[in-house]
Amino acid sequence: MAEKLKLFELIKQTARLMVGVPDYETYVRHRQTCHPGEPVMTYEEFYRNRVQARYAVGRGKIQRCC
Repeated sequence: MAEKLKLFELIKQTARLMVGVPDYETYVRHRQTCHPGEPVMTYEEFYRNRVQARYAVGRGKIQRCC
């Protein structure tokens, strides 16, 4: 059962990345594991950061896939 749950989580993460939805849970785990004691962005901050990075917001140019 645990293996099926892990597989489902990997499929869900892959699907989200394919359509450009960032994975907040993975970010939080990474920050806690590799950068303990440092601040972790809230979901809203994280989402805004990922959208800005994806579309180059604030750098005078907007890059889009379409």
